[in-house]
Amino acid sequence: MAETKRQLPALTDLYDGDLELKDDQNKLNILLNQPPKPSWVKDHPFAKGVKYLPIERIEFLLTRLFIKWRVEVKSISTIANSCVVIVTLHYQNIENNEWSSQDGIGAAPIQTEKNAGAMEWNKVRTDSVMKAAPAAESYAIKDAAEKIGKIFGKDLNRKDEILYDSLGYILPPEEKITISQYGYLEELIRKSTYSDDDKEKLYIDAARIESIAEYEAMRNKLIESQPKKY
Repeated sequence: MAETKRQLPALTDLYDGDLELKDDQNKLNILLNQPPKPSWVKDHPFAKGVKYLPIERIEFLLTRLFIKWRVEVKSISTIANSCVVIVTLHYQNIENNEWSSQDGIGAAPIQTEKNAGAMEWNKVRTDSVMKAAPAAESYAIKDAAEKIGKIFGKDLNRKDEILYDSLGYILPPEEKITISQYGYLEELIRKSTYSDDDKEKLYIDAARIESIAEYEAMRNKLIESQPKKY
């Protein structure tokens, strides 16, 4: 059974609507490097002027953008009074089904009792590790996801940004029209039933064609205009 080619969602469809997926890797790069939905961006409760994307939004985007994704916890350790988690985020590319990955690191403080020092381990709260470890893992997942693209919030707190939209204007080599294809169009125009004046206009139109889609549309139109054989 032939494998069905998957396509990428339009930006609006990603947030609201059914996923009508479209083609090519550049479109994926453009989509991944769009800014996140403004209503999803939150102000950090403790760091003034810092914005972030909640983990539930990160997980939602991973599910919408990729076929499958999973988190591999590489290590859990304690540095000073913080729980530190290192993960590898694996995600399956919607274009070619290949798996890619990004590493991430996150840390969360281990809480101690009121007025106790950060390193007074005999005064650590009973549920502090239970809270710190999952929080550190969430931060690590977010750190890994941000490396995939701007849509996961990687540029939220940067002053300078790079725009990726120009990637959409790159024409892949396999989509360029060849000389022989131009020649075929000219032959179809010459043999068509159009008037000489119309043929002159068609020659001009054919010379302006750049994409495969334009070529195929004109070719099909010209084939229909060929003299009928009985």
